[in-house]
Amino acid sequence: MPEISRFFGIVIKMFFDDHNPPHFHAEYSGNFALIDIRNLSIFSGYLPPRAMGLVIEWATIHHEELFADWERARDQQELHKIAPLE
Repeated sequence: MPEISRFFGIVIKMFFDDHNPPHFHAEYSGNFALIDIRNLSIFSGYLPPRAMGLVIEWATIHHEELFADWERARDQQELHKIAPLE
């Protein structure tokens, strides 16, 4: 599962040829969540509120890049790294 970004101890990954809905995986301090790219909500798992807030802030900034990487992953193409939250 390629890592596409990392910031403040949060790791963002995306699987190749993953199931719908379009989503990414976020990991923080032993917690894991699947986050829907369309509405930026958790549909599986859990992240602490502060970490989730940072993930939402990052994903809002990089929404188009996340959709582009989702399409690349579905097509088995190399994913692009996305800039971390600073």
